[in-house]
Order: sequence, then structure tokens, then C-alpha cells
Amino acid sequence: MELTIQKKVVLGLQHTIAMFGATVLVPLLTGLNPSVALLAAGIGTLLFHLVTKQMVPVFLGSSFAFIPAILLAAEDGYSWEAIGAGIIGAAVLYVAMSILVTFVGHAVITRIFPPIVTGPVIIVIGITLAPVAIGMAEGAWWLAIVTLIAAVIAAIFFRGLFQMLPILTGAIVGFVAGAIFLEGFTWNLVSEASWVGLPDFTWGLGDIQWGAIAIIAPIAFVTMIEHVGDIVANGGVVNKNFLDEPGLNRTMLGDGIATAVAGLIGGPPNTTYSENTGVLAITKVYDPFIIRIGALFAIALALIPKLAALLRTVPTPVLGGLSIILFGMIASVGLRTLVEAQVDFKKGRNMLVVGLILVFGLGLSGLVNPLKIGDVQISGLALAAVIGVVANLILPADREEVAPALPSYSKPKTEAEPTPDER
Repeated sequence: MELTIQKKVVLGLQHTIAMFGATVLVPLLTGLNPSVALLAAGIGTLLFHLVTKQMVPVFLGSSFAFIPAILLAAEDGYSWEAIGAGIIGAAVLYVAMSILVTFVGHAVITRIFPPIVTGPVIIVIGITLAPVAIGMAEGAWWLAIVTLIAAVIAAIFFRGLFQMLPILTGAIVGFVAGAIFLEGFTWNLVSEASWVGLPDFTWGLGDIQWGAIAIIAPIAFVTMIEHVGDIVANGGVVNKNFLDEPGLNRTMLGDGIATAVAGLIGGPPNTTYSENTGVLAITKVYDPFIIRIGALFAIALALIPKLAALLRTVPTPVLGGLSIILFGMIASVGLRTLVEAQVDFKKGRNMLVVGLILVFGLGLSGLVNPLKIGDVQISGLALAAVIGVVANLILPADREEVAPALPSYSKPKTEAEPTPDER
């Protein structure tokens, strides 16, 4: 059935709504400009479609994987321009991987970043962000809990598209509750903002510092496998193999260019959004042109300063309540990655790979005196990812290994005790 342009516009707006909550939450958590994030998402999505021959119905939005690195760089005193340069550095790694895939094929990605590496790295992302969520919720726990409950109810009990918008639902409920009951809430930012105007840009090439690049850029290795998973899932929904046509090299190149633009103008890195793939599955409408309409809506929203001001009036405990869910879900996705891949933890090498990633990732992230090489601080997440990749590549995988014996604290079985089969 041929859709009218009016219906396509409505469907495009639906995609914008689906990506909106998560896309603006990342800059609100990191201190970046939410309007710039929307603009970067819209422009990045259009560029992605241009690079991928306008074939892949994918929407790009702010990446949560980069939050720990951006926060770490900000805490170390790096300017927003330097952080933008670090994001551009991540984009350069995407482009380099795209070139590599062009020559060797997409199988190299799954070889370098198998689930046994990506799963625990994703777990580290979620767990290291947990203190950030709790810290934001502490200002008004009641408001954080109201927000959290509203998001949980939407995710579990709502149906259709509304079930896919728990973050937006929780944000609206929490914002209304905060506006009514939270002491000190003010509308001053909204009343002073104009209706139309360009957002404040932070130019990413204005301050190139290798320390910020070393912290942020390596996170691209984490999001690359996320990219592959999203492209595969998107292709499964629309029944097409996008890894072959237009090709993983093109989708990675599109993602890299979109992230470069985001870093250049002061937005968070972009990534492919599974939220919009879910919308495709619900509507059964796979036309990439509709995604591009959604991207234009995102750009239009970025040009409304009052919207940016409204987003910045969201009480911090509301963001805390939403973050508790989101960061917990990130860690859960890492666990699901290991489970779905059926990683055999009876093998000692598998336990070693996962253990090294968890200890280095969580341990270094919690150091009072961060690990440095010269004046460059090393991100625990990035180092954990590198160690995991190297360990997985060099440790032998062919031997039938058994996990090291662990001490048993259970009561010794007596002869009278029934065996599992007898039970």
C-alpha cells in the first residue's frame, strides 16, 4: 500500500519521539548541549543514509557507551573543545575500521570483538556509571523513585509504541512532579529563551589534546560491535542482509562520519538506535525515507532554544531515576550478550578473559589516583577492552579446558543423601 506524504510525516515524527528521550539524556548527564545533540543526530542520520545508498532504515542518536569517558575527561579538566576532539578521534577509528572491512570482509569484526569480549565490557560500562545515577538521585530520592516507577510501569504494562518510550514517559512524569512539588524549581530559563535560534556550538578542533583523545577515542572499539548487532537486528526486521549490501564498511563509515560531525559541533558521539528498529517492527513500514523525515524533525527541534531551556530545567533527581534504569539495563545487555553467545565458563580461558576485563575495567575506574602514562590518563574501560581483545586472541581456544577448581563451602554429601537423579 502506497503511503501518503501526510502519513509518512506522522511516521517520521514517531521515529523522532522514539529516539528523543535517550538522545537528549546523554548530553544532560555529561554537560553537553541537548540541542546540539539533536542537531548532530539529525544531520548524522542524513549523512549515514547518504553513505549507505539510502538503503538502511536506521536512526542515529547519542551513544551511552561514551558517557564514562566524557565524564572522566571533564573531571580531569579537559575543555569541551578537547572532548570534541576526542570524539572526532573515535570517528577516525570508525573510518579506519571501515577501510579494513573493505579489504578483509566483515568477519574480522566478529573475530576481534566476539561476545566474550564485548559482553563484559558492556557490563563494565553499566556498573561504572552506577555511582553517577545514585549521586543524581540523592538530591530528592522521592522524585527519583517516582520517575523510576513511571518508567518501569511504561516498560512493563504499556503496549505498542508507548511500551518503547519508557524513558520519555518517566521523564514527563518526573518533570511534572518536580515542577509541582520540588522546592526551588524555576521556569526562568524557559521564559528567558527565544523561540527560534541556533544552539551554542563547541568546535571540536579548537583544542586538540592527546590526553582527552586517549580517554575517549578507544571507546569506539566497544561501540563497533554494538553497531554490528544493530545493523544485523535491523536487517532481520526488514528481511535484508545489510552486512553485504550496502556493506558493513559503508554502515561503519556512515556511523563514523556522523560521530565526526557530532564531535566537531560539540555533540555526543552518535550510534545506531535499536529503539527505532523496534518502531520498524511495530509499524511494519521500512521505508528509509520516513527515517529521514524523522531526522528533519530532530533538526527542527534543535533550532528551538525554548526546548533546550525546558530540557535543562529537568530536575537532577529525575535524571537520576532514569539513569538507574538505563545504566542497569546497559549492564544487563552485557550479561545477555554472554548468555546468548552461550559462553562456556567451564573453560579456564573464558573465565580469564572475562575476569581480566572486569577487574581492570572496574578496578581502574575506581582508583583515587588514576593510571597515567606520562601526563595522559588511561581510561579503565578502554584498557579493559584492549586487554580483553588481546587475551582472547592469544589464549588458545582449541583445548578442552576445565575451569580452575574453586573451594567448596557446601556440606559434604553423605551416602544417605539423595542424588540429583533420585530427587
